Amino acid sequence: MDPAEDANYRRQVVDGAKPIYENGLVQFGEGNVSVRVKKADEFFTTPSQNDYETFNVEDVVYMKFDGTQLSKGRPASSEYRLHVAIYQARSKVNCVIHTHSPYASMLSVAKMEIPVLFEEMVIFLGGPIRLAKYAQSGTDELGKNALEAMGEGNVCLLTNHGIVACGRDVQKTIKAALLVEKMAQIYVGANLLGHVEVVPEASLPKFLEYFKGLSSTTSLKKT
Repeated sequence: MDPAEDANYRRQVVDGAKPIYENGLVQFGEGNVSVRVKKADEFFTTPSQNDYETFNVEDVVYMKFDGTQLSKGRPASSEYRLHVAIYQARSKVNCVIHTHSPYASMLSVAKMEIPVLFEEMVIFLGGPIRLAKYAQSGTDELGKNALEAMGEGNVCLLTNHGIVACGRDVQKTIKAALLVEKMAQIYVGANLLGHVEVVPEASLPKFLEYFKGLSSTTSLKKT
């Protein structure tokens, strides 16, 4: 790979990892970020036991979808199979982010999905946030379950494991991961207050059209 291209992908991974750490979605050794290499079954990702405080481009791992590591140094996150499953299923996805964000993780442990609370959930995520069936970390089953839960959206909760988000680029994926945690916090709070008012179903098609043009990573059916 051309050195300038290699450097660009590495910078994108760092640019994805820093915001999720700074916003409290991950701590030391948690979560992972990856960026797909265009026109190749390859990607760049965060290393195992990543220290977000000191993380830099030299720590980024370059590897193939089959798990072969193309870079020397740090080993890849054990969750790389989750990222590969999403890349292989969705050609429009160019970034995947997995976090252990507190409120979303709380709901994943309680096995509670998040209905459409704000219109922006449809515009940026594709609709409600569904819950994937439990699968052990680092397994192929985790990716399979995540894709099933996502449906035609870009995110899902992972039972007892946090969330995964995907997007057309790094910035859209960061936005999705942040929005999941924001909606999770609002949902937990509304439940504590005793009532949850969801967005009326009849108003959703308009916002789904925005999602199709702006953020969708699948070929959505006509509504």
